[in-house]
Amino acid sequence: MSVVPPQAPAPTPPGRAWRLLDVALRVVGGLVAVIGAVATGLLELLLSTARVGGQLIGVSVLVAVAANIALGWFAYAAVGRRWAVVLPATPWFVLMGAAAVRTSEGDLLLAGDNWVGLAMIVVGAMTFAVMGFRQVLAPPPIRRVG
Repeated sequence: MSVVPPQAPAPTPPGRAWRLLDVALRVVGGLVAVIGAVATGLLELLLSTARVGGQLIGVSVLVAVAANIALGWFAYAAVGRRWAVVLPATPWFVLMGAAAVRTSEGDLLLAGDNWVGLAMIVVGAMTFAVMGFRQVLAPPPIRRVG
């Protein structure tokens, strides 16, 4: 009878099917982050003209901060790479840029005299910048083997 407890066998490395599933889940997570950025960007554009008593309220600025933080966190958690914050940031920037350009019919989603829209673009861009900067400065994760 031995006093030393039996040691568990070393874990087997994941098979090809598990690696493919991991890659597929990371790709789907990245797509969800991109779709989420488009959806929240559209919501922010809709809320940028919200008024109470005839005065613009800045609710879209708050939504931009909260949504961009959540999207940046989700993208990193789902994809597992530091550059993943670019996935939601890129469509968000493209959408905001397209909203600020006048169409041939004269339509404009974000006018220059709408302080909420301008603040939303600045604060949303700064939020993505801070999320990306924090990922660059974060120490590498500690990997434990066994």
